[in-house]
Amino acid sequence: MATPSAPIQQAAAIPCWSGRICLVSSKSGKHWVVPKGRLEPNKTLGQIALQEAWEEAGLLGFLEDQVLGSYQYKKSGGIYHVTVYVMQVTEMAKHWPEAHVRQRIWVAEDKAHKRVEPAALREVLRKAQVSYAGT
Repeated sequence: MATPSAPIQQAAAIPCWSGRICLVSSKSGKHWVVPKGRLEPNKTLGQIALQEAWEEAGLLGFLEDQVLGSYQYKKSGGIYHVTVYVMQVTEMAKHWPEAHVRQRIWVAEDKAHKRVEPAALREVLRKAQVSYAGT
């Protein structure tokens, strides 16, 4: 468990398919984000990123070998540190665990950073555009 001064660890996936990336609505429906979640016991950050892509967006696939980057944000008095991976999507489900709570959209790689919150995630997505070029 994180101490008050230690950031809470999270992992995120930037799902890529056919020159587009997948964004999901936040639970409130006010923002577009990428699938992410908290580190869980006995799971790696990569496993969490894949798990969240399935739960929040109904996507299966694999992660690129390298971590893309990271960012921090504040929420409910805590500081969260998010490790971000690029995910190559191999399957898209019509129904997924959080489909009743979240929407899923596919956005051109060069437009995604303009739609997401928080601002720190935008910077990671800008950096990612170079990585997407090979997909």
